[in-house]
Amino acid sequence: MTTLKVGILGMQGDIEEHEKAVMQACNKIGIGYTIIRVKKGESLKDIDCIIIPGGESTVIGGLVLKSGIFPELKKRINEGLPVFGTCAGLILLAKKVKDKVLGNICQQTLGVLDAEVERNHFGRQRESFETLLKITLIGEEPFRAIFIRSPVITSVWNNTEVIATLENKIVFVRENNILAASFHPELTGDTRIHEFFLKLCY
Repeated sequence: MTTLKVGILGMQGDIEEHEKAVMQACNKIGIGYTIIRVKKGESLKDIDCIIIPGGESTVIGGLVLKSGIFPELKKRINEGLPVFGTCAGLILLAKKVKDKVLGNICQQTLGVLDAEVERNHFGRQRESFETLLKITLIGEEPFRAIFIRSPVITSVWNNTEVIATLENKIVFVRENNILAASFHPELTGDTRIHEFFLKLCY
């Protein structure tokens, strides 16, 4: 049986929710797994893929910089390490970031995804919502997407492929080894997106 070493950036955010989704997804597709919470550089040497969870993008980014793993993580992704970012994770992957209220900002990101992202596009916590998305990549059945202070992708370029949109706004993309979503698939019982990502990793 194939055994995947799945890294989850363990700084802040929906870490446990992603761990649960990975366990359920691996069990469904029949692969062995080890989950590693990535907080230090040495953890990056032992993983086959990494998930960057939703949370506070500025907090996660600051902790990544403080931990010293920032340059190595960026290097590994640029070399082909499969990565899946959700919500804040999407922001941290993008090459350009702006804020709906503040406009252009100088937020430090990994800068590996050819996309521009607008933070807090759908408003604050009280404006959170759920909706059904059509994502043909994972099947015909609509996916229940949960949006919590979510960003949107305002533009993509080069090889970045749009996977899903919501009212003509881009909310899910893929670029080579990078998968990124505006919403929180880890908060649903539907593991199809995690299954798709994990199948890319072995």
